[in-house]
Amino acid sequence: MPVKVLIKEKNELRLRVVGESHTSLQMLRERLNKHKDIEYANYFPGHPELDDPEFYIRTAGKKTADKVLNDLVTSIAKEFTNAKL
Repeated sequence: MPVKVLIKEKNELRLRVVGESHTSLQMLRERLNKHKDIEYANYFPGHPELDDPEFYIRTAGKKTADKVLNDLVTSIAKEFTNAKL
């Protein structure tokens, strides 16, 4: 999934996520909001025909927003890799 960084600060991260649907973004938002270092996480879909969704993350802890996001995405990828059918 291609991602364009719009804002990157210590406690804030805003990304444009190209070509993604509610399915993956909703899962990511839910997991981020359960994380102890996240103060707020949400995505904004925009117009379905014109806009790629934007994702916003703000941390409350010592970790930076990009560190929390990278750790969570790595964890989710491992879950899918270890899935047995």
